[in-house]
Amino acid sequence: MSRIEVTEKIIATKVSKGLKWEDVAKKVGQSKEWTTALCLGQMTASPAQAKVLGKVFGLTAEEQKWLQVVPYKGSLPTSVPTDPLIYRFYELISVYGTTFKELIHEEFGDGIMSAIDFKMDMKREKDPNGDRVNIVMSGKFLPYKQY
Repeated sequence: MSRIEVTEKIIATKVSKGLKWEDVAKKVGQSKEWTTALCLGQMTASPAQAKVLGKVFGLTAEEQKWLQVVPYKGSLPTSVPTDPLIYRFYELISVYGTTFKELIHEEFGDGIMSAIDFKMDMKREKDPNGDRVNIVMSGKFLPYKQY
C-alpha cells in the first residue's frame, strides 16, 4: 500500500460514483481547491478529515492513515509538463514570471509569496466570447531577512 495507490483509489471511486470535488470539500469542511489537492496527494489530512474521506471513498483504516502522512509535494512526472492544461501554467510563468517578480518586489520589497500560507479560489466566469477560468491566488508575503 502507498499514498499513490490511495490517490488512484480516490480518483477511481470519484469517477465511478460521479462525485464532484466541491461536494467532497463540503463534507471535509475545507475549500474545493485544498480538498482536491489533498485527495490528489499534495496535502496532509487530519484524522477527522481522513475519516470523512474514508466514508466518501470507501477507504480502509490503513488507507486513511496514508492520507495523514506528510506527502512528497510536487507531483508532475516531468520538469516541463506535457499535459496541455498544466503546460499553460508553465507557459504563464515562462512569459509572465519576471513580470510577477518585478511587480511583487516593487510593491512589497525583496521576498517571496508563500506557497505554504496560501489560498486559491477557482471559478467559472461567464463571458459572451467564451467562458473564462478565473483563478485568484493569495499567498503571504515573506521578506528576506538580513543577518
